[in-house]
Amino acid sequence: MFLLNNNLLFTITADMGGWELFISSLWPMLSGAIQYTIPLTLISFVLGLVLALLTATMRLSKSSIFRIPAVIYVSAIRGTPLLVQLFIIFFGLPSIGLTIDPFPSAIIAFTLNVGAYASEIIRASILSISNGQWEAAYTIGMTKMTALRRIILPQATRVSVPPLSNSFISLVKDTSLASLILVSEMFRRAQEIAARTYDFLLLYVEAALIYWMICFILSLVQAGFEKRLDRYTAK
Repeated sequence: MFLLNNNLLFTITADMGGWELFISSLWPMLSGAIQYTIPLTLISFVLGLVLALLTATMRLSKSSIFRIPAVIYVSAIRGTPLLVQLFIIFFGLPSIGLTIDPFPSAIIAFTLNVGAYASEIIRASILSISNGQWEAAYTIGMTKMTALRRIILPQATRVSVPPLSNSFISLVKDTSLASLILVSEMFRRAQEIAARTYDFLLLYVEAALIYWMICFILSLVQAGFEKRLDRYTAK
């Protein structure tokens, strides 16, 4: 037997049959998804979007004071592996006296990663709006920030939804990397059970199927959301 991080005791032995092992390991994995994988994805994505919007705005600024730090941040994040970023935050920062628990470390790493990639999506979406929209907003007395908030961003949202949705789905899969810094998410649960039963193929395939189902459901939600937005698009 082994004790999982959620303080629930599961008895999973190495002599179980394949189907019995599949069924008995299903809830530990799902509980890992519910307690860690899904919250980690949602929190990181929401915070990442806030950071992305700020970064995109800074990159569009004419002032180098705002634009250059944003460019460096995006370049640094996009130019280094997510796993390396995760390890720097969790294993590297303690060497300078800054120790962060596994779950917050994962949130910071994923938020920074989402923020960099999503900022480019948002920036491209804003740039895709014609200059005539800006000029029309200025004509009726709007400031640049008011025009951005009330005219440009609503239109840019329609353009950015598909790529941002894809980023969200990718983030669900990327959360499996958090298992390497001891976050007891779904893949970590699969590793723990596999280490006990030695049935690595079955358990990793089971974990892959769960990830697939989560992403498939999110894809359906994405399609429905895009269809809803299509009602506001002139054809």
